[in-house]
Amino acid sequence: MLVLGIETSCDETGVALYDSEAGLLADVLYSQVALHAQYGGVVPELASRDHIRKLIPLCKETLDEAGKSLNDLSAIAYTAGPGLMGALLVGATFGRSLAWGLGIPAIAVHHMEAHLLAPLIEENQPPLPFIALLVSGGHTQLVEVNGLGDYKLLGESLDDAAGEAFDKAAKMLGLRYPGGPNLARCAESGDPKRFHFPRPMTDRPGLDFSFSGLKTFTLNTVNAHEPLADQDRADIARAFEEAVVDTLVIKCRRAVEQAGVPHLVVAGGVSANVRLRQRLEAKLDATVYYAAPRLCTDNGAMIAYAGCQRLLHGERAPLSVDTRARWPITELVVPGGS
Repeated sequence: MLVLGIETSCDETGVALYDSEAGLLADVLYSQVALHAQYGGVVPELASRDHIRKLIPLCKETLDEAGKSLNDLSAIAYTAGPGLMGALLVGATFGRSLAWGLGIPAIAVHHMEAHLLAPLIEENQPPLPFIALLVSGGHTQLVEVNGLGDYKLLGESLDDAAGEAFDKAAKMLGLRYPGGPNLARCAESGDPKRFHFPRPMTDRPGLDFSFSGLKTFTLNTVNAHEPLADQDRADIARAFEEAVVDTLVIKCRRAVEQAGVPHLVVAGGVSANVRLRQRLEAKLDATVYYAAPRLCTDNGAMIAYAGCQRLLHGERAPLSVDTRARWPITELVVPGGS
């Protein structure tokens, strides 16, 4: 089965081809970072318009890269949510309409399920069951995964997601968008002993997260040291990154121990953070799995793969296009189940 995957949930247009037997054949990604950088964040209307401009050329480029044509496709998978509604509608209406025109099945993919499954594209796949840390700009969740669609939510952020907190802290420090990667680079030259930031909600039982208080603590520290010298900025960035990483590691270790599952999958944009990877591997008594760095951020490959798995289990999208800005992963079901 040859599946075309389309990702347009936010500010990246991703298109990929996944073959159920040969694996990933082509993966093309266009990032809107330069478009949104002047505004310090994603502007939804501009994101939607740029998806419209880029989607068809990217589809052609993907097919050409793989040496395939539209007539070779078995199905089309598209992101149906969660995400920015306008951006989702671009990819969903294009993907569903193209599938209808070609007379082939379509599948509406859950964006976070696709992130969760992205490490399975790699040769070194985690065995089931496993614990997953989904950590991105919009989500921070710990999920117990027993199979496709069989997910148990163990904990989640009660306010800001970790990636969102990274972006906001970066803005406080005067760093350019995208904030998370730029803050991590700034933190490399920071003194880890100068500041100590709190590790929120680690002094109580449970697996939920909260980063709003850490964001406020960061703002107060920035205000207390204005005007910031370059070293001040680096030291605060280091303290913030250390606090977020330690918090994620503590919760992951707790989840692995409580579930008795020695396998952890880390997915989502923040999973590319080098310090997080190093700390998880050093502190957890578990095998840690990641997607390839290029598959950590939003991409079409994970949509094609997730769509292919559900299609192989007999799932199909109706002719109507149903996109959801909010879509809890716990609402997903095992294909063929109820």
